[in-house]
Amino acid sequence: MMIIVVSLFVLLMLVAAVAALIFKDLMSAVIAACMVSLIASILFYFLQAPDVAMAEASIGAALITAVFIVAIRRTERFEE
Repeated sequence: MMIIVVSLFVLLMLVAAVAALIFKDLMSAVIAACMVSLIASILFYFLQAPDVAMAEASIGAALITAVFIVAIRRTERFEE
């Protein structure tokens, strides 16, 4: 049962990573990259590494996303 759940999360992570590559809207790409990081933190939790999961969620999903959003707001939103 657990292997099915982990496989589903890995598949969702791959879909979000491909979506981040495809999007022309940079804000949407950042949100998709945030989803990759959030799913990675969930996978770390399932792999019984809660300390790594909390670090990934706080730094990868929250802090890096906030930095990217501030950078996008100061520049152009769409890729040329």
